[in-house]
Amino acid sequence: MIGKIMIGSSFGGAVRYVMQKEQAIVLHGEGVRTHDVKSAIHDFNAQRQMNPELGKAVGHLVLSWSSFDKDKLSQKIMVERAAEYMAKMKIQNTQYLIVEHRDTNQPHIHILYNRVDNAGKSISDRFQKRINQKVCKEMTMKHGYYMGKGKTLVNRARLKGIDKARYELAGQIKMASRSAVNWKQLEGALSSKGIGIIYKYKSGTNQMQGISFEKDGTVLKGSKVDRSMSFPALDRTLRENFQHQMAVRRRMLDQGILPPAQEKMLTHRYGLPHCREENLLKDLMDPVTQHDTINPNLRRKQKRKKSRGLHL
Repeated sequence: MIGKIMIGSSFGGAVRYVMQKEQAIVLHGEGVRTHDVKSAIHDFNAQRQMNPELGKAVGHLVLSWSSFDKDKLSQKIMVERAAEYMAKMKIQNTQYLIVEHRDTNQPHIHILYNRVDNAGKSISDRFQKRINQKVCKEMTMKHGYYMGKGKTLVNRARLKGIDKARYELAGQIKMASRSAVNWKQLEGALSSKGIGIIYKYKSGTNQMQGISFEKDGTVLKGSKVDRSMSFPALDRTLRENFQHQMAVRRRMLDQGILPPAQEKMLTHRYGLPHCREENLLKDLMDPVTQHDTINPNLRRKQKRKKSRGLHL
């Protein structure tokens, strides 16, 4: 279950949109007449006059479920979930209108409510987005609704602006990172899709701090595209791909099979600006876990102890 919150200033436009939309079905009205658009607008505006100083008095909520939840939802249940959601969001003692839209495969309802309550007081909209996420998660788990994983169920055709760019980048970066074994290969794969990588370093040092991706003039931090697109996450993916390929090549050599020719890979960080390619032979020949399990500080201590034993 997902909730979306919008605040507006015109009941006229909002009511016409939710009630006159193709395949719209009015499910319930509290304190407003639902038999026609004009009456509903009149009732909302009449109560709004009790607090004329509140400019944006129109609350617009959208609650949507996965298509997997269709069998768990009826019009009666959707009205009950709407009431439960509003109670948790502290939207109470006010007029509201619930309308189901059937123009998509995903079950969803629109809720219009008056931010001027029945006593003429304003209903706060502070921290609503943060509370909304918590409430939707609680209700999803409580009622056993489907909880989508990652971005697989997002209707990308309906996305616009920055959201559309983010999902497109996420898909293309994920695809490119599946086969790339170092940063140079990843850069090349993304460049062919018109995507550039911008590296960020800690001020005055060569210490990598993060990455951003650029496409068609839009620049997004890796972590904003997706948590798996941050520098540490992608660096880890490339390391794992590199080690896997090296393990395959070692097995082929052990069996007397000559591995296919390849470009010079060096390490998984090959191609990364300002990166020193230090343990190249180790990356190519050592067991894949060796440099992950040995503490370099411990190595230095062991060397010092060994050298002390040689002095007379």
